[in-house]
Amino acid sequence: MSDSDFVAHFTKGEGDVPYENLVKILEGKTLKAGSLPWTGNPAVCFTECPWSSLLAHVGHYSAFGLGFTKPHVFAAGGGPAYYVRADHWEKQQWDNHIRTFVTPFWPTYRPQSEKFKKQLSGKSIDFAHEREWRVPHDFTFEYDQVQFVVLPGYAEMARFPKKLKDAVGREKFILVDVYKHIEKLWPTHIV
Repeated sequence: MSDSDFVAHFTKGEGDVPYENLVKILEGKTLKAGSLPWTGNPAVCFTECPWSSLLAHVGHYSAFGLGFTKPHVFAAGGGPAYYVRADHWEKQQWDNHIRTFVTPFWPTYRPQSEKFKKQLSGKSIDFAHEREWRVPHDFTFEYDQVQFVVLPGYAEMARFPKKLKDAVGREKFILVDVYKHIEKLWPTHIV
């Protein structure tokens, strides 16, 4: 994957939940911090979003998301997550602020000796492909700071609240169906 100047937050859920979440986020101009699984610390999570990885992220989360510039997220106190080997993780006394940014790293390709089976009860953990960024609190924004909005297709774009389309700018909407069609015709970015 190539570097990107952008990070994206994708919503999760089944049915209409991702759509409703995205509308609520835009109406409130706030991404609410959730609790991280490894530390319990609050964070809003983003992923670096080079064009070539858009479909992979959409497939993992949902086709509903928002994009921001890295400088905006960094200025809000955010930054890249640290992926730390699980055998090093256990030796650290992480400062509470740093705990927001750390995630254990224990890939399937680690040695399979007994020494390496003790960490994380032998479970593999590898989120390096996420290229994750985090903000350690709620993330607020203005409409002009939104760089792109991801929607599944024309039906969701038509249904999307007019006031939000106008506030963000219709030119900032990326429709996954259009992206998939481009990849079908010119398959240069498929991951």
